Order: sequence, then C-alpha cells, then structure tokens
Amino acid sequence: MTQKRATPTIKRRRVGGQLRRWRGTLKSGEAAKLMGWDTTRLSRIERGTYRVSGEEVRSFCDKLGVVDPAGVEEVARVAEEPMGEGWWAPYTGRIGQNYLDFIELEADAQSLQIQHPVIIPGLLQTPGYVREMITRAPTAVSPPHAEMLVAVRLARQAVLSKVTRLHALVPESALHAKFESGPALMRDQIRKLLDASEMPNVELQLIPLTAHPTYGSNGAITTLSFKHPWAKVASVDNPMGGSHTDDLKQVGFLEKEFSAIAEIALPADESRDLLHAYLEGPYK
Repeated sequence: MTQKRATPTIKRRRVGGQLRRWRGTLKSGEAAKLMGWDTTRLSRIERGTYRVSGEEVRSFCDKLGVVDPAGVEEVARVAEEPMGEGWWAPYTGRIGQNYLDFIELEADAQSLQIQHPVIIPGLLQTPGYVREMITRAPTAVSPPHAEMLVAVRLARQAVLSKVTRLHALVPESALHAKFESGPALMRDQIRKLLDASEMPNVELQLIPLTAHPTYGSNGAITTLSFKHPWAKVASVDNPMGGSHTDDLKQVGFLEKEFSAIAEIALPADESRDLLHAYLEGPYK
C-alpha cells in the first residue's frame, strides 16, 4: 500500500515526536528496518509529514520494546484522528499556523500556566477587553478580520471549564489601563477575574505594582501539560502568533521563570481582596 504524505499538523508532529522519544538512542536506520521501512519514511513519520496508522504505532512500539501500554494506546488513538476537526478548523488559512497550532494544543491541555507582563491574559479577558486589545492595536486589521480574531479568542476560553488546573499570573498594572469607553470596561473585566478566581480549578495571583520589573520582563509565557505520555509544551507570545516548544530544557527554563514570578505574586486570597478593593474604589 502506498504511504500517503500528510500535512504536518501539530498532532501528527507530536505523534512523530513521541515515537522519536521512544526510539531513544536506537539509530534511525536500525529502527526503520524493524518495520520494513526505509530511513526516509521513518524520518518523515517522526517529523509528522507522513501519516502513521494506529496499528503501525502499536507494532513499532512493540518492536522497540516500549513497556507503556496506556501511553502507546494514547498515541495510537491520536494517530487515527482525522485531520481538520475542532472548532478552530474553519479558521485554517485565515489566521497564522503557529496560532492555530497553539489553539489546538491549548484545547488538549490538562493544565495551564499563563502569565502576561502587561495585559490581562487572553483566557481571562471580557469581550469588551478583547475587542479593545485587537481593534486598537498599532497593527490594527480590517474590521471583519478583527471581529474574527475576537471570536477566536473568546472561543478559546471554553478551556476554562475543561482543564483540571489553570494557574494565572495577572499584572496589577493592567488594572490601571484607561479606555476611551470609560471605566465600565475595566469594572466588567475585574468582575470576570473575580469570577474566574472563584472557580475550583483556577488559581489567580496578581503581580503587585511593587514587584521588580525584571519579573515578567521576558514576555508572556504559557506552559501546557497533557495526559500521559505527551511531553509538556511551553509557548512564548509574540505578534506573529507566538512560538512553542516541547524541548525539555526550554520548557524547564520557562517553568522556572513562571515559578519565580509566582513566588513574588500575591497569594490567591490576597489577590481576590485587592480585586474587590479596585471594584469598591476607582471602578465603583
């Protein structure tokens, strides 16, 4: 049967990446021979440009001697998933591929850590705040495209009710933003933060105004954890849709960065008290 080449979707790249991790130090040529493949085919499978079936995943792992039945079944399951599914599918080609990949990873995550040094993180933004951030950006896009981006960001927030844990670090300075539409926008935003902080799976900490500016100076960070056996992923935001990695050392570095910021942030209960104080004070 002729092997069909596939678009390297993020899931197929992750399937290939996990097979590469299971291959370990075994040379690619030797591993390919176990399945009667040539080295080029194995290389393309590991890069996600060739589709591998669930049965091939099971057979390959068996020949490699992988002792992880649950992990193998999970990878085989994902290998069989059809392409182009998910609420984000209609946006393919309309938003950047890096952003689409991140959305898909975010939707599959079991736990998330999010931090932004300047603004309210996207998963916690109200519709009014989202629209303000997108339509007033220096690189503002056309109104129809802006509304599409607003819809995408709001749709992403469905993960709040799905993840087992969301740990969010929010800069107190973001609460001082002034908008032409008036203080009602920020009042609604603070209420949303308070509502989120009351969710049993959410830990929300404010980074106080007194924090040294070095904390968070390296930009927005998101780390994502998944069910076994998938590797953790870390993402750094930027205007082009961000970049993400599952490299163990890079993820570890960004997790350490997040933990350091969390250490100097206000505890969750004090953060809620401060949010209430803002509602009763300048945004009353």
